[in-house]
Amino acid sequence: MTEILQHWTLILALVLIGGFAGVVSGLLGVGGGIVLVPAFFYAFNVLGYGEGQVMQVCVATSLATIIITSLRSVAAHHRKGAVDWSVLKSWGPWLVISAAIGVYVAARVPSQALQAVFGVLAGLAGLWMAFGRDSARLGAAMPGEPLRGMLASAVGFFSAMMGIGGGTFGVPLMTLFSMPIHRAVATASGFGVLIAVPAVVGFLMVPAEGAPPYTLGAVNLPAFLVVIGTTLLTTPWGVRLAHAMNPKPLKRAFAVFLTLVALNMLRKVMF
Repeated sequence: MTEILQHWTLILALVLIGGFAGVVSGLLGVGGGIVLVPAFFYAFNVLGYGEGQVMQVCVATSLATIIITSLRSVAAHHRKGAVDWSVLKSWGPWLVISAAIGVYVAARVPSQALQAVFGVLAGLAGLWMAFGRDSARLGAAMPGEPLRGMLASAVGFFSAMMGIGGGTFGVPLMTLFSMPIHRAVATASGFGVLIAVPAVVGFLMVPAEGAPPYTLGAVNLPAFLVVIGTTLLTTPWGVRLAHAMNPKPLKRAFAVFLTLVALNMLRKVMF
């Protein structure tokens, strides 16, 4: 009876996590992974699955959901003609290779190391959301080689290690090189597929120690299925809210929330 109750508690927690991630993604245009990874981490810890390689499970499961949501997103953006396919083609090989390398590293480091990586980079993302200037520019056009390969590799590697789809880093990078924000968001939706597919394939072949029940490799199947269902349901709600109100104050509030989550994860690593 206790085990059954624990399973239902996990499912309820996953429904709430997926619902929140969907609304935030639709409302603020941020990838669900930046919400899902810490939410998975705290939910699994509260339910007693905080030992072993729990962070690997959070990262891998988040990436599995990103395959579905990114395919849906890039198809929708493509219908509107917003995706820059030349950028996806030129960045794609670097993203795929670096994501595979990111999984190789993530599978072999302690869970605390992944927590530290997520905490630092999510904190920086939160600060950029709060204080970054939309007018800032590094160039008048997207860079060529070798800078393109270096930037794409960094996006793929760290996104795979964090369990996010690439938009968190890709959108600011592309706007810094003068790509219009809507085109950058549309193009970055394609980054998610290129990063998540090789990453998930790698994580499926790496058993995670101390994983929650029904975990295949490092991907928790109940979390994947429940979150996909609720995220696809609630993302349109977030989109409607975005059109009904000014999202800028909410984006700053989310930036503060994300920074606090990142700092709390770093606190758990250090103490």
